[in-house]
Amino acid sequence: MDALQKNIPAENLNGLVTNLSDVCASIFTADAWRSFFVIAVGTALLFLFQYKVLKGTWLIAGITLLCLVDMWSVNKRYLSDKDFEKPSKRLEAVQKTPADEQILKDKTLDYRVLNLSTSTFNENNTAYWHKSVGGYHAAKLRRYQEMIEYHLSPEMQYLMKAVSERQGDMTKVNPDSFKVVNMLNTRYLIFPVQNGTFPLPNPYAYGNAWFVSNIQYVKTANEEIESLYRISPKTIAVVNEKYKEALGSAATADSSASIRLVSYAPNHLKYETSANTQQIAVFSEIYYKQWQAYIDGKEVPIACADYVLRALKVPAGKHSIEFKFDPQSIHTTETIAYIGLSILLLTVLFLIFQTWKKAQQKEE
Repeated sequence: MDALQKNIPAENLNGLVTNLSDVCASIFTADAWRSFFVIAVGTALLFLFQYKVLKGTWLIAGITLLCLVDMWSVNKRYLSDKDFEKPSKRLEAVQKTPADEQILKDKTLDYRVLNLSTSTFNENNTAYWHKSVGGYHAAKLRRYQEMIEYHLSPEMQYLMKAVSERQGDMTKVNPDSFKVVNMLNTRYLIFPVQNGTFPLPNPYAYGNAWFVSNIQYVKTANEEIESLYRISPKTIAVVNEKYKEALGSAATADSSASIRLVSYAPNHLKYETSANTQQIAVFSEIYYKQWQAYIDGKEVPIACADYVLRALKVPAGKHSIEFKFDPQSIHTTETIAYIGLSILLLTVLFLIFQTWKKAQQKEE
C-alpha cells in the first residue's frame, strides 16, 4: 500500500482501492453462493435418503455428480479451454534455421551437433531437431557436467577462435585440441555468422563406436578425467581399474576390424562387429549403470571408459551387439502402482456393494 501511495496520485488511489474491494467482495460472494448451493443440495440428498425417499444407489450417484460439478467449476479457473493449444501451434515455437535444414539432409543413423552460436548448455532448441552435445537440464549427470567444465568448455573456446582465424577451413585446425568433442561423435558444428548461423562439418568425429588398441587403467576418477588431456581417445581408452575384469588387457590391433551402428532408438541400440582377434570397443554413448549390453543375445558387463563413455570386450569374429535400457525399477514401480490402483478400485466397489446391500435389507 505504501508503494501505491508513492507512485499513484491520491485522486486515483481511492478509486483503485474501491474497485479492488468490489472485486474481492464479488469473488467472495460468488464462492459463498456456490458453497451454499453445494451444502443445500447435499443436505437435501441426505434428508431424502434418511426418510427412504431416495435409494442408496441414487444417493451415491447424486453426491458424486455434485462433487464433480463443484470440482469442475473450481478447476476451470486454473485450467480453462484457453490453456490448451493445437499441436501445430506448439511446433511453431521451435523453427528450423537454414543451418538445421542443411544438417537434417544427413540421413545417417546417429551423429551429434554442437551449437556454438548460442549459450550451448543453457538452451534446448538444438535438441529439438538434433542429437545435441549441449542442452539444458537442471539435473545433469555429474560426470557429464564435470566433462563440460574440464574439457568441453575449453575445447569450444579453441574451436571458436581457431575456426574463425582459419576462415572455416577445418583441415587447418588441430584435432588434438578438441578430442572430447570428437569422441562425442560431433559431426556438425553450428557457428554464428553475420546473417544467422552456419553448419560446419567436422571431419574428425570418431563415429558411433571404434576399437582401441590400448587401455590405460587408473585408480581414481580424477586421474581418469585428467588423463584425457594426454592421450588420444581414438586409440587409447582410459578406464578405472575396477573395470579391469570386464575388459582385461589391451587388444591386438586389427586393421580389418569394423563396427557399425545398424539400429538406433533412445533405449535400444544395435551394432554389428567383425574382427579377426578379440577387441576393445568404445561406444560414443554415455555410461549409465542401468543399461544392459548383450553380445549375440548373451548379457555382458559394460565398463565406463574415458570418464563418460561405454566400453565392451568383443570376441573375435562377427557379432551382434545390443544396448538396452529396461531397468527392473521401472517394472517394480509399475507393478506397485497397478496393485495400488486395484486395491483402490476393489475398495470402492466393496463400499458400493455394502451400501446397496444395506439398502436392500432396509427395504425388506
